[in-house]
Amino acid sequence: MDDLDILSLIPQKPPFVMVDELIFSDDNITRTKFIVRADNVFVINGEFSEAGLMENMAQTAAAGSGNMARIEDRPVTTGYIGQVKNFEVVELPRVGDELLTEIKMEVQVFDAAIVSGKVWCQDKLLAQCEMKIFINQ
Repeated sequence: MDDLDILSLIPQKPPFVMVDELIFSDDNITRTKFIVRADNVFVINGEFSEAGLMENMAQTAAAGSGNMARIEDRPVTTGYIGQVKNFEVVELPRVGDELLTEIKMEVQVFDAAIVSGKVWCQDKLLAQCEMKIFINQ
């Protein structure tokens, strides 16, 4: 999926983009990569904040949805986080760290989806949560 422009798959635009590359996507799983840069809006004192980790997971879900829209020749839609449950941060990543984020579709009913998300850096789990996302059709 190297040749896909991530900006064509998500509704967010710079400087609010928290994913660099879609590396895998199917009906249930989406994985992205992201390198934490010093000029990122969520970097505080050299660390990528909790809010950044949450937004990274949400944008990974958006990238999966955008990829399905691309495959089905539909426009990319906007989604909204309706609820976050069990948000756990083990460690904050630092500037220069490469994050691997995975979103798993747990349940989808009409325009609402429940997904679980996890973020790793070098095989170490950094954060996880469950999100309820509403899709604006």
